[in-house]
Amino acid sequence: MIKKVDHIGIAVKSLEHTLPFYTNVLKLSLLAIEEVDSQKVKVAFLQAGQTKLELLEPTSEESPIAKFIEKRGEGIHHVALGVESIEERISEMNEKGIRMIDEQPRLGAGGAHIAFMHPKSSSGVLYELCEKKGMKG
Repeated sequence: MIKKVDHIGIAVKSLEHTLPFYTNVLKLSLLAIEEVDSQKVKVAFLQAGQTKLELLEPTSEESPIAKFIEKRGEGIHHVALGVESIEERISEMNEKGIRMIDEQPRLGAGGAHIAFMHPKSSSGVLYELCEKKGMKG
């Protein structure tokens, strides 16, 4: 079911101020930066071994990431689990009584199909199911 931890999402106030820590201090490779207008967020992808880190900067006060930072501060936002057949995984979660935020997959950063589990169903951790159709990694 779960292939790997695909990435860890980290909410940050500013990519400009945060990226140097990851690239200069931790020496991680910056893979790409993109905006996901539907989520009102700017995303920086960094390679950390077999897993990626996804830094999430809100581009609007209406962004779910802005609301997260306001409530909890900067830090780990979610853990993304790489899966195949995301629609089947969503059905499986529903059958097991897991509440889903997304009942249907939606398009996320990097062209992935994603769906979030509600953290009340997973001991307070926001998990993302992430399927990268036709993409490696």
